[in-house]
Amino acid sequence: METLHKMLACHDVGITHPDKVIWKQPGINKAQFISYLTEVSRFMLPFLENRALTTIRFPHGVPGESFFQKNCPDYAPEFIQTAVIGDNHFIVCNDLSTLTWLGNQLAIEYHVPFQTIDSDLPLEIVFDLDPADRSDFPLAIKAALEIRKILDRLKITGYPKLSGSRGLQIHIPLAGSLLTYPDTRIFTSFIARLLIEKFPDDFTVERLKKDRGNRLYIDYVQHAPGKTIICPYSPRGKEGATVAAPLRWEEVNETLRMDQYTIPFVLQRISEGQCPMQDFFKQENRSLPAIVSSLKKQIPR
Repeated sequence: METLHKMLACHDVGITHPDKVIWKQPGINKAQFISYLTEVSRFMLPFLENRALTTIRFPHGVPGESFFQKNCPDYAPEFIQTAVIGDNHFIVCNDLSTLTWLGNQLAIEYHVPFQTIDSDLPLEIVFDLDPADRSDFPLAIKAALEIRKILDRLKITGYPKLSGSRGLQIHIPLAGSLLTYPDTRIFTSFIARLLIEKFPDDFTVERLKKDRGNRLYIDYVQHAPGKTIICPYSPRGKEGATVAAPLRWEEVNETLRMDQYTIPFVLQRISEGQCPMQDFFKQENRSLPAIVSSLKKQIPR
Protein backbone atom coordinates (compact mmCIF):
# COMPACT_ATOMS: atom_id res chain seq x y z
CA MET A 1 0.00 0.00 0.00
CA GLU A 2 2.85 2.43 0.81
CA THR A 3 4.41 1.83 -2.63
CA LEU A 4 1.06 2.44 -4.29
CA HIS A 5 0.53 5.73 -2.46
CA LYS A 6 4.02 6.89 -3.45
CA MET A 7 3.36 6.15 -7.12
CA LEU A 8 -0.02 7.85 -7.09
CA ALA A 9 1.35 10.89 -5.28
CA CYS A 10 4.04 11.12 -7.94
CA HIS A 11 1.35 11.33 -10.60
CA ASP A 12 -1.00 13.60 -8.62
CA VAL A 13 -3.75 10.99 -8.50
CA GLY A 14 -5.47 10.16 -5.24
CA ILE A 15 -7.70 7.29 -4.17
CA THR A 16 -11.14 7.90 -2.74
CA HIS A 17 -12.64 5.22 -0.50
CA PRO A 18 -9.64 2.86 -0.83
CA ASP A 19 -11.31 0.21 1.37
CA LYS A 20 -14.43 -0.01 -0.81
CA VAL A 21 -14.99 -3.67 -1.73
CA ILE A 22 -15.00 -4.20 -5.50
CA TRP A 23 -15.06 -8.02 -5.62
CA LYS A 24 -16.17 -10.12 -2.68
CA GLN A 25 -14.63 -13.36 -3.97
CA PRO A 26 -11.71 -13.09 -4.20
CA GLY A 27 -11.78 -10.18 -1.79
CA ILE A 28 -10.42 -7.13 -3.63
CA ASN A 29 -10.93 -3.54 -2.51
CA LYS A 30 -10.41 -0.39 -4.55
CA ALA A 31 -6.83 0.17 -3.38
CA GLN A 32 -5.92 -3.40 -4.36
CA PHE A 33 -7.64 -3.00 -7.73
CA ILE A 34 -5.67 0.18 -8.48
CA SER A 35 -2.51 -1.55 -7.28
CA TYR A 36 -3.20 -4.25 -9.87
CA LEU A 37 -3.54 -1.62 -12.63
CA THR A 38 -0.27 -0.07 -11.48
CA GLU A 39 1.58 -3.39 -11.59
CA VAL A 40 0.30 -4.41 -15.04
CA SER A 41 0.55 -0.92 -16.55
CA ARG A 42 3.93 -1.61 -18.18
CA PHE A 43 2.30 -4.41 -20.17
CA MET A 44 -1.20 -2.94 -20.57
CA LEU A 45 -0.44 0.66 -21.57
CA PRO A 46 1.14 -0.22 -24.95
CA PHE A 47 -2.23 -1.69 -25.97
CA LEU A 48 -4.12 1.40 -24.75
CA GLU A 49 -1.72 3.95 -26.24
CA ASN A 50 -3.29 6.37 -28.73
CA ARG A 51 -6.53 4.42 -28.91
CA ALA A 52 -10.03 5.77 -28.28
CA LEU A 53 -10.95 4.06 -25.03
CA THR A 54 -14.35 2.71 -24.02
CA THR A 55 -14.66 1.60 -20.42
CA ILE A 56 -17.32 -0.21 -18.43
CA ARG A 57 -17.75 1.26 -14.98
CA PHE A 58 -19.18 -0.53 -11.95
CA PRO A 59 -19.86 2.26 -9.43
CA HIS A 60 -21.01 -0.14 -6.70
CA GLY A 61 -18.59 -2.98 -7.36
CA VAL A 62 -18.81 -6.31 -9.22
CA PRO A 63 -21.33 -7.71 -9.89
CA GLY A 64 -23.70 -4.79 -9.91
CA GLU A 65 -25.02 -1.89 -11.92
CA SER A 66 -22.69 -0.96 -14.77
CA PHE A 67 -22.54 1.39 -17.73
CA PHE A 68 -20.40 2.02 -20.80
CA GLN A 69 -18.42 5.25 -20.85
CA LYS A 70 -17.21 6.61 -24.18
CA ASN A 71 -17.21 10.31 -23.37
CA CYS A 72 -14.75 11.93 -21.01
CA PRO A 73 -16.74 13.41 -18.10
CA ASP A 74 -16.66 17.17 -17.49
CA TYR A 75 -15.06 16.68 -14.08
CA ALA A 76 -11.98 14.88 -15.44
CA PRO A 77 -8.66 16.50 -14.45
CA GLU A 78 -6.73 18.54 -17.00
CA PHE A 79 -4.07 15.89 -17.61
CA ILE A 80 -6.64 13.49 -19.14
CA GLN A 81 -6.09 13.41 -22.91
CA THR A 82 -9.06 13.09 -25.25
CA ALA A 83 -9.78 12.53 -28.93
CA VAL A 84 -12.91 13.68 -30.74
CA ILE A 85 -14.28 10.94 -32.99
CA GLY A 86 -17.75 11.50 -34.35
CA ASP A 87 -19.92 12.81 -31.53
CA ASN A 88 -17.74 11.36 -28.77
CA HIS A 89 -14.87 12.79 -26.74
CA PHE A 90 -12.97 9.58 -25.99
CA ILE A 91 -10.35 9.31 -23.26
CA VAL A 92 -6.91 8.34 -24.56
CA CYS A 93 -5.02 6.42 -21.87
CA ASN A 94 -1.31 6.92 -22.57
CA ASP A 95 0.07 6.99 -19.04
CA LEU A 96 -0.21 5.66 -15.51
CA SER A 97 -1.84 8.85 -14.25
CA THR A 98 -4.80 8.35 -16.56
CA LEU A 99 -5.02 4.62 -15.85
CA THR A 100 -5.06 5.12 -12.09
CA TRP A 101 -7.61 7.94 -12.37
CA LEU A 102 -9.84 5.63 -14.38
CA GLY A 103 -9.35 2.93 -11.77
CA ASN A 104 -10.46 5.35 -9.08
CA GLN A 105 -13.60 5.98 -11.16
CA LEU A 106 -14.17 2.21 -10.99
CA ALA A 107 -13.63 1.72 -14.70
CA ILE A 108 -13.27 -2.06 -14.50
CA GLU A 109 -13.19 -3.06 -18.18
CA TYR A 110 -11.03 -1.43 -20.88
CA HIS A 111 -12.11 -1.89 -24.51
CA VAL A 112 -10.01 -0.60 -27.40
CA PRO A 113 -10.55 -0.26 -31.17
CA PHE A 114 -8.25 -1.98 -33.64
CA GLN A 115 -6.71 1.30 -34.81
CA THR A 116 -5.08 4.36 -33.28
CA ILE A 117 -6.72 7.79 -33.16
CA ASP A 118 -4.54 9.07 -36.01
CA SER A 119 -5.01 6.20 -38.47
CA ASP A 120 -7.78 4.48 -40.43
CA LEU A 121 -5.76 1.27 -40.70
CA PRO A 122 -5.96 -1.58 -38.19
CA LEU A 123 -2.97 -2.34 -35.97
CA GLU A 124 -4.02 -5.95 -35.56
CA ILE A 125 -6.43 -8.68 -36.52
CA VAL A 126 -8.28 -10.35 -33.65
CA PHE A 127 -10.20 -13.62 -33.85
CA ASP A 128 -12.87 -13.73 -31.15
CA LEU A 129 -13.69 -17.35 -30.31
CA ASP A 130 -16.93 -17.08 -28.40
CA PRO A 131 -18.63 -20.24 -27.07
CA ALA A 132 -22.30 -20.17 -26.15
CA ASP A 133 -21.44 -20.75 -22.50
CA ARG A 134 -18.36 -21.13 -20.28
CA SER A 135 -19.12 -24.84 -20.11
CA ASP A 136 -18.34 -24.96 -23.84
CA PHE A 137 -14.88 -23.45 -23.33
CA PRO A 138 -13.16 -26.61 -24.72
CA LEU A 139 -14.53 -25.61 -28.14
CA ALA A 140 -12.66 -22.30 -27.89
CA ILE A 141 -9.47 -24.23 -27.13
CA LYS A 142 -10.07 -26.48 -30.14
CA ALA A 143 -10.69 -23.50 -32.44
CA ALA A 144 -7.59 -21.67 -31.19
CA LEU A 145 -5.35 -24.69 -31.78
CA GLU A 146 -6.79 -25.24 -35.26
CA ILE A 147 -6.21 -21.57 -36.12
CA ARG A 148 -2.66 -21.87 -34.85
CA LYS A 149 -2.02 -24.77 -37.23
CA ILE A 150 -3.19 -22.62 -40.14
CA LEU A 151 -1.14 -19.59 -39.00
CA ASP A 152 1.97 -21.74 -38.65
CA ARG A 153 1.56 -23.02 -42.20
CA LEU A 154 1.17 -19.44 -43.43
CA LYS A 155 4.15 -18.24 -41.36
CA ILE A 156 1.97 -15.84 -39.36
CA THR A 157 2.50 -15.20 -35.66
CA GLY A 158 -0.58 -14.96 -33.46
CA TYR A 159 -0.87 -14.34 -29.72
CA PRO A 160 -3.60 -16.09 -27.71
CA LYS A 161 -5.34 -14.55 -24.74
CA LEU A 162 -8.30 -15.37 -22.56
CA SER A 163 -11.27 -13.07 -23.03
CA GLY A 164 -11.84 -13.21 -19.27
CA SER A 165 -15.51 -13.89 -20.00
CA ARG A 166 -16.31 -17.08 -21.95
CA GLY A 167 -13.75 -17.67 -24.67
CA LEU A 168 -10.38 -17.04 -26.26
CA GLN A 169 -9.04 -14.38 -28.60
CA ILE A 170 -6.11 -14.53 -31.01
CA HIS A 171 -4.31 -11.26 -31.77
CA ILE A 172 -2.32 -10.99 -35.01
CA PRO A 173 -0.12 -7.86 -35.23
CA LEU A 174 -0.03 -5.90 -38.48
CA ALA A 175 2.91 -3.55 -37.89
CA GLY A 176 3.58 -1.56 -41.05
CA SER A 177 1.45 -3.82 -43.28
CA LEU A 178 -0.89 -1.07 -44.61
CA LEU A 179 -3.72 -3.61 -44.78
CA THR A 180 -7.21 -2.06 -44.70
CA TYR A 181 -10.25 -3.34 -42.83
CA PRO A 182 -11.71 -4.85 -46.05
CA ASP A 183 -8.36 -6.59 -46.56
CA THR A 184 -8.43 -8.07 -43.08
CA ARG A 185 -12.05 -9.17 -43.55
CA ILE A 186 -10.96 -11.24 -46.56
CA PHE A 187 -8.37 -12.98 -44.39
CA THR A 188 -10.58 -13.55 -41.33
CA SER A 189 -13.47 -14.89 -43.41
CA PHE A 190 -11.02 -17.26 -45.15
CA ILE A 191 -9.81 -18.66 -41.82
CA ALA A 192 -13.35 -18.95 -40.47
CA ARG A 193 -14.47 -20.78 -43.61
CA LEU A 194 -11.61 -23.28 -43.30
CA LEU A 195 -12.60 -24.11 -39.74
CA ILE A 196 -16.29 -24.48 -40.52
CA GLU A 197 -15.64 -26.69 -43.54
CA LYS A 198 -13.50 -28.99 -41.39
CA PHE A 199 -15.68 -28.94 -38.25
CA PRO A 200 -19.25 -27.94 -39.23
CA ASP A 201 -20.73 -29.40 -36.04
CA ASP A 202 -18.38 -27.40 -33.79
CA PHE A 203 -18.02 -23.93 -35.34
CA THR A 204 -20.24 -21.34 -37.00
CA VAL A 205 -20.32 -17.76 -38.27
CA GLU A 206 -24.08 -17.58 -37.73
CA ARG A 207 -24.87 -14.16 -36.26
CA LEU A 208 -28.18 -15.14 -34.65
CA LYS A 209 -27.66 -16.90 -31.33
CA LYS A 210 -30.85 -18.92 -31.72
CA ASP A 211 -29.45 -20.53 -34.87
CA ARG A 212 -26.03 -21.44 -33.48
CA GLY A 213 -27.04 -24.30 -31.22
CA ASN A 214 -24.03 -25.32 -29.14
CA ARG A 215 -21.57 -24.42 -31.87
CA LEU A 216 -18.81 -21.92 -31.15
CA TYR A 217 -19.25 -18.57 -32.87
CA ILE A 218 -16.17 -17.40 -34.79
CA ASP A 219 -16.67 -13.66 -34.83
CA TYR A 220 -14.83 -12.10 -37.75
CA VAL A 221 -17.52 -9.51 -38.60
CA GLN A 222 -16.62 -7.45 -35.52
CA HIS A 223 -13.18 -6.71 -36.94
CA ALA A 224 -14.22 -3.34 -38.37
CA PRO A 225 -13.89 0.43 -37.77
CA GLY A 226 -15.57 1.50 -34.55
CA LYS A 227 -15.65 -2.00 -33.09
CA THR A 228 -13.65 -2.80 -29.97
CA ILE A 229 -11.97 -5.69 -28.19
CA ILE A 230 -11.13 -6.17 -24.54
CA CYS A 231 -7.61 -4.89 -23.84
CA PRO A 232 -4.97 -7.42 -22.74
CA TYR A 233 -4.73 -7.46 -18.92
CA SER A 234 -8.07 -5.70 -18.46
CA PRO A 235 -10.10 -7.09 -15.57
CA ARG A 236 -13.64 -8.19 -16.38
CA GLY A 237 -16.79 -7.19 -14.58
CA LYS A 238 -17.44 -10.80 -13.60
CA GLU A 239 -17.65 -12.61 -10.32
CA GLY A 240 -14.25 -14.12 -9.60
CA ALA A 241 -12.28 -11.07 -10.83
CA THR A 242 -11.15 -12.78 -14.03
CA VAL A 243 -8.72 -11.06 -16.40
CA ALA A 244 -8.27 -10.92 -20.19
CA ALA A 245 -4.91 -12.58 -19.71
CA PRO A 246 -2.32 -13.15 -22.48
CA LEU A 247 -1.18 -16.77 -22.78
CA ARG A 248 1.71 -18.75 -24.16
CA TRP A 249 0.63 -21.18 -26.86
CA GLU A 250 1.72 -24.17 -24.78
CA GLU A 251 -0.82 -23.09 -22.14
CA VAL A 252 -3.69 -23.44 -24.61
CA ASN A 253 -4.62 -27.04 -23.88
CA GLU A 254 -7.31 -29.12 -22.20
CA THR A 255 -6.12 -28.09 -18.72
CA LEU A 256 -6.67 -24.35 -19.34
CA ARG A 257 -9.30 -22.82 -17.04
CA MET A 258 -10.76 -19.33 -17.32
CA ASP A 259 -11.48 -19.02 -13.60
CA GLN A 260 -7.81 -19.57 -12.69
CA TYR A 261 -6.71 -16.30 -14.29
CA THR A 262 -7.90 -13.87 -11.64
CA ILE A 263 -6.38 -10.55 -10.58
CA PRO A 264 -4.30 -12.17 -7.78
CA PHE A 265 -3.15 -14.98 -10.09
CA VAL A 266 -2.13 -12.60 -12.89
CA LEU A 267 -0.23 -10.42 -10.41
CA GLN A 268 1.77 -13.46 -9.30
CA ARG A 269 2.24 -14.50 -12.91
CA ILE A 270 3.75 -11.20 -14.11
CA SER A 271 6.06 -11.10 -11.10
CA GLU A 272 7.61 -14.38 -12.26
CA GLY A 273 8.32 -13.64 -15.90
CA GLN A 274 7.73 -11.64 -19.04
CA CYS A 275 4.44 -10.94 -20.75
CA PRO A 276 3.58 -13.50 -23.48
CA MET A 277 2.78 -10.52 -25.74
CA GLN A 278 6.02 -8.70 -24.93
CA ASP A 279 7.19 -8.50 -28.56
CA PHE A 280 3.75 -7.94 -30.08
CA PHE A 281 4.42 -4.51 -31.58
CA LYS A 282 7.73 -5.64 -33.08
CA GLN A 283 6.11 -8.51 -34.98
CA GLU A 284 5.54 -7.58 -38.63
CA ASN A 285 3.96 -10.73 -40.09
CA ARG A 286 5.41 -9.91 -43.50
CA SER A 287 3.69 -12.82 -45.25
CA LEU A 288 0.19 -11.42 -44.61
CA PRO A 289 -0.07 -8.81 -47.41
CA ALA A 290 0.90 -11.37 -50.05
CA ILE A 291 -1.63 -13.85 -48.62
CA VAL A 292 -4.41 -11.25 -48.72
CA SER A 293 -3.44 -10.30 -52.28
CA SER A 294 -3.67 -13.94 -53.32
CA LEU A 295 -7.08 -14.34 -51.66
CA LYS A 296 -8.36 -11.24 -53.44
CA LYS A 297 -7.58 -12.81 -56.81
CA GLN A 298 -9.82 -15.74 -55.92
CA ILE A 299 -12.88 -13.54 -55.27
CA PRO A 300 -15.37 -13.74 -58.18
CA ARG A 301 -15.94 -10.44 -59.95
